[in-house]
Amino acid sequence: MAAVLLRRLLSSAFDEVYPTLPSDVQTAIKSELLMIIQMETQSSMRKKICDIAAELARNLIDEDGNNQWPEGLKFLFDSVSSQNMGLREAALHIFWNFPGIFGNQQQHYLDVIKRMLVQCMQDQEHPSIRTLSARATAAFILANEHNVALFKHFADLLPGFLQAVNDSCYQNDDSVLKSLVEIADTVPKYLRPHLEATLQLSLKLCGDTSLNNMQRQLALEVIVTLSETAAAMLRKHTNIVAQTIPQMLAMMVDLEEDEDWANADELEDDDFDSNAVAGESALDRMACGLGGKLVLPMIKEHIMQMLQNPDWKYRHAGLMALSAIGEGCHQQMEGILNEIVNFVLLFLQDPHPRVRYAACNAVGQMATDFAPGFQKKFHEKVIAALLQTMEDQGNQRVQAHAAAALINFTEDCPKSLLIPYLDNLVKHLHSIMVLKLQELIQKGTKLVLEQVVTSIASVADTAEEKFVPYYDLFMPSLKHIVENAVQKELRLLRGKTIECISLIGLAVGKEKFMQDASDVMQLLLKTQTDFSDMEDDDPQISYMISAWARMCKILGKEFQQYLPVVMGPLMKTASIKPEVALLDTQDMENMSDDDGWEFVNLGDQQSFGIKTAGLEEKSTACQMLVCYAKELKEGFVEYTEQVVKLMVPLLKFYFHDGVRVAAAESMPLLLECARVRGPEYLTQMWHFMCDALIKAIGTEPDSDVLSEIMHSFAKCIEVMGDGCLNNEHFEELGGILKAKLEEHFKNQELRQVKRQDEDYDEQVEESLQDEDDNDVYILTKVSDILHSIFSSYKEKVLPWFEQLLPLIVNLICPHRPWPDRQWGLCIFDDVIEHCSPASFKYAEYFLRPMLQYVCDNSPEVRQAAAYGLGVMAQYGGDNYRPFCTEALPLLVRVIQSADSKTKENVNATENCISAVGKIMKFKPDCVNVEEVLPHWLSWLPLHEDKEEAVQTFNYLCDLIESNHPIVLGPNNTNLPKIFSIIAEGEMHEAIKHEDPCAKRLANVVRQVQTSGGLWAECVAQLSPEQQAAIQELLNSA
Repeated sequence: MAAVLLRRLLSSAFDEVYPTLPSDVQTAIKSELLMIIQMETQSSMRKKICDIAAELARNLIDEDGNNQWPEGLKFLFDSVSSQNMGLREAALHIFWNFPGIFGNQQQHYLDVIKRMLVQCMQDQEHPSIRTLSARATAAFILANEHNVALFKHFADLLPGFLQAVNDSCYQNDDSVLKSLVEIADTVPKYLRPHLEATLQLSLKLCGDTSLNNMQRQLALEVIVTLSETAAAMLRKHTNIVAQTIPQMLAMMVDLEEDEDWANADELEDDDFDSNAVAGESALDRMACGLGGKLVLPMIKEHIMQMLQNPDWKYRHAGLMALSAIGEGCHQQMEGILNEIVNFVLLFLQDPHPRVRYAACNAVGQMATDFAPGFQKKFHEKVIAALLQTMEDQGNQRVQAHAAAALINFTEDCPKSLLIPYLDNLVKHLHSIMVLKLQELIQKGTKLVLEQVVTSIASVADTAEEKFVPYYDLFMPSLKHIVENAVQKELRLLRGKTIECISLIGLAVGKEKFMQDASDVMQLLLKTQTDFSDMEDDDPQISYMISAWARMCKILGKEFQQYLPVVMGPLMKTASIKPEVALLDTQDMENMSDDDGWEFVNLGDQQSFGIKTAGLEEKSTACQMLVCYAKELKEGFVEYTEQVVKLMVPLLKFYFHDGVRVAAAESMPLLLECARVRGPEYLTQMWHFMCDALIKAIGTEPDSDVLSEIMHSFAKCIEVMGDGCLNNEHFEELGGILKAKLEEHFKNQELRQVKRQDEDYDEQVEESLQDEDDNDVYILTKVSDILHSIFSSYKEKVLPWFEQLLPLIVNLICPHRPWPDRQWGLCIFDDVIEHCSPASFKYAEYFLRPMLQYVCDNSPEVRQAAAYGLGVMAQYGGDNYRPFCTEALPLLVRVIQSADSKTKENVNATENCISAVGKIMKFKPDCVNVEEVLPHWLSWLPLHEDKEEAVQTFNYLCDLIESNHPIVLGPNNTNLPKIFSIIAEGEMHEAIKHEDPCAKRLANVVRQVQTSGGLWAECVAQLSPEQQAAIQELLNSA
């Protein structure tokens, strides 16, 4: 015990304790420790003392890498070559525990270290020495994971290491095998020189049924991990992959007969130690890692054979395998989906219930993996087959799983496809619900009812207002369940029913739901007041939290009265603090994953553990707070202070991405809520969040979360406006944005390097493309932030912007990929729009590229350039006049090209048309307006780019209202053409009716209405749809 406590003290409080001791005590501790190791005869006790020595050595390496305990090193060298086996074990144990013990002398001692490990690995007489030296070798390689030269130097230890993996497994010790998994995970390149041997060994161990399940699964884990960390390397060893697949499938057949399975009312959690679950998970990961192009042809025949096997276990495994590979083999399976689906549906009528269950599983999984194409192609067959399977009265598990598959199907089903089946679906779901409610009362069984309630919710959610006719059929029974299902074992049923009621309410809308709203609110409030007695793991909590948020969406402002009851428990859940622990390898061996802990290896023999219970609930609660702020706006103001105090620290809650995203999303919404309290309160709140947001942009590790934080920051600046950032903020933000842009260029270079790698293949290219998309998305957020700053601060911010200027100029260089040029131009568009006429100072950097890029091959680049030329005419000063003249023919060329109106080109073209309009409107003396106008009219209306459509319609109104002769034509002969432009604009919803521009257009029409003959002539030339559109405009604007 003393040894354990001393080790813990050294690892957690070394700096507080050790340096305060007198130097003679420090010396005594060091020599005593080495002495005890030499004296101790009991092996387990000696290990504990070695752990203390390793911990002390770890802390006695100074910042420059000097080892301040040379006697410790000498002891290591002496012991490893000692005749005493206990001392050799001790030396290896210390080195394994702290492989960095040589500090900055490591390179100098490299050959000695290697000799020491080789010598111990060849010790034929003492298996424990061989095992320890193999583990020490692995620890050393892992501790030097970035030192490629060292891998080469130590490559010839691999055969001995693999031999030790093999031997130790047969002595019932899987520690070396676990080390091999770690190497495959962290430094797969180390295995390259002996990859074939590594794979062959793993395959052999995995297939050896004399080993225990855990060892076989670990051996498989080596291959599966390599398929994730070194996919391109493994794809060259197709023979091994082809042999691994039958092994996984064989594991999946390893199922037990269970009489009570079909009608068990509690769903057992998957037994993650079982071979069947391990095999399925491995197959899923391998398909994702290696890709369907390789995996599907290898596995297809095996699955087909399994599905024809008379033994149910093989058919079950075949169907589960099909479910498992859907994600990884997505592209390849899509081509043959028709035959797969037809085949799988047959098994919904298999004689064995567990095969029918597996078929439901496959249908549900495909409905998710291949949505919405799956729903569009197979809706008729699948809905009918699942409804039939749900009638399987003698087998609850099958019924429940068919209902679960139906949920997957409807969640991603387009509404228009589901409507024709509504009657039939509702009839089935209702009759099963009634039947299962009776069973609940008579026998207490609830499994199917839990799923059916969720199926009803899912159908309502997709059908929306079309569910209104069926509302009264379900609501009384659902309310009845919530009122009466109060026993502990019915908590999940009650939670799911609360979810169902709130989803139906949201689907049918306030008007229909109001008849029950107050009843439902009372039920929820009653549950809420019993809430304080609920246990923390009560499944109702998260359902309740989500239901409240839906009620808020349904009731709108009327929900405010319930906030005092709702907010307490919601804040409590959102404030959950997870249990965390920093453990070293010794502690780890006493912990297991099954009690809800997950571990991350931090290297250096240390792991970080977190208990994951409550994290999902916390995330849901945070998202609901976002929902309240969004829906209730100023009605939420009472709670803004406590919510902002909760949310700001959660920007650093690295245990759960969803929590950080919710924290970021809440910030601009809370500012909107707080507005009603006046500028002082608003500014205080902004000061509380601003620093944390800027810091989070600099430190957030996950790109999806980072983009949300950046987006929210930009929104906050738009809310707060000019003056919201002080000099320190600007300085920090400038540094961070500069770093993001530099990282963007560096990542592009790294991807080019990976394209030169010996393992580069088309799958690697796919993942590089994904990385590229992520990078570009972050670039769009840099642009958002700059946009919000320019639009708030105008030209005052230009001196600050100059530090970023060279990087933005680099983005628009001709050799850069099109997204770089697009977003670089967007940033300069903002400079012109918000900082003119001062922007001309930087014209030398962007004007030539902008003119040149109007005719670029990429429509996105053309659009950004055309928009820039438009704002240059609108906001740029006189300095820009000659460039407006130069831009016009370039814009016209794009508009008049043959394919300018195709789907991919239309947005760019409309920006060009709008830019021509802006040049005529704001710089009329730069072009011949009389000549250009007739062309411009022939290009109208715009309907894709709504913002530019408003600009062009406003200019059109200017021209008509000033009776411009070219626009109206001689004797108003152009009016029918103008009417058709207005009608087309209305049909395409190019202009919102609340926009002042709509009123101007309606007035133009009304003026013509008063002159009878002209009106009749204009209307006669319109199609019936156009006439209806004109009428719609007159009625609403």
